[in-house]
Amino acid sequence: MRVAAIDCGTNTMRLFVASLNPDGSLHEYDRRLLFVGLGQGVDATGLFAPDALNRAFDACEQFNEIIADLDCERGRFVATSATRDAQNRDELFRGVRARLGINAEVVSGQEEAHLSFRGALSGIRSKADPVLVMDSGGGSTELVRGVGAGADLAHIDASVSLNIGSRRLRERILRSDPPTADEIARARQLVRSELDSSGVELSDIRTFIGVAGTVTTMSALAQHLRRYDRSRVHGSVLSQAAVHEVADRLLGATVSEVVSWGPVQPQRAEVLCAGALIVEEVASRVGAPELVVSESDILDGIALSMLVDGKGQAISAD
Repeated sequence: MRVAAIDCGTNTMRLFVASLNPDGSLHEYDRRLLFVGLGQGVDATGLFAPDALNRAFDACEQFNEIIADLDCERGRFVATSATRDAQNRDELFRGVRARLGINAEVVSGQEEAHLSFRGALSGIRSKADPVLVMDSGGGSTELVRGVGAGADLAHIDASVSLNIGSRRLRERILRSDPPTADEIARARQLVRSELDSSGVELSDIRTFIGVAGTVTTMSALAQHLRRYDRSRVHGSVLSQAAVHEVADRLLGATVSEVVSWGPVQPQRAEVLCAGALIVEEVASRVGAPELVVSESDILDGIALSMLVDGKGQAISAD
């Protein structure tokens, strides 16, 4: 059985078509990303902007063609932080149903964290426990602490979804290009306050795994890649020093300068400095000496939830 996993985030909308191999791993047929910016302005207005909704619907139409071509039987459309905050989310739901034949789900921050944890550990083996998976998104940041054993999780000790993300922090505080010293100080204060009250112990973490676009792009920059190369990013390692170096570089650069470096798309470059600041602040509290970068993430967790747990919906033709 082939399934279609869709992650509708604050910055991007992503599709993953997969089936299950005999050994329990995922077989990939298609994986792609579109910058939609659905969360644009949501932090300030509490509403999806009409242009953002239109971009999301265009992405759904593109994905629908791929899903049909690959004969997917089940699908799951998972909407996260921006949709949780938007008062007009029903407009998104109606558009998704009309274009994809499945209903959108707004998952809680806790479920988002668990899906990210499961997805990350399906592609990265933890070297030692406890393990922390950090999913640094556009609207929120998930921290999940537990014991990892490949795709089969022994248990999760603690998880939290923090109401800080790259787009949210950029629009709320880091508004200058590049951010001013005062903006950076205020942003750090906010992130540190969120981490202080997170309830997730970080100091004794022995395996630190990061997923999502901020972390993977930071790895590409640390490797001085001129073009983004998924094969070189997945499983790469960033030392604590490298995390701080890349974050400082991003916070001191304009958006156009970041784009000129090569592997960063303009839509990502607009919010990357804010995401990097969040990653840097989390890393500074983690006991592990390095950050392992994973391309396996919430999309893989969504696919496994359908293929292993029977979740998702049959894809309707109407």
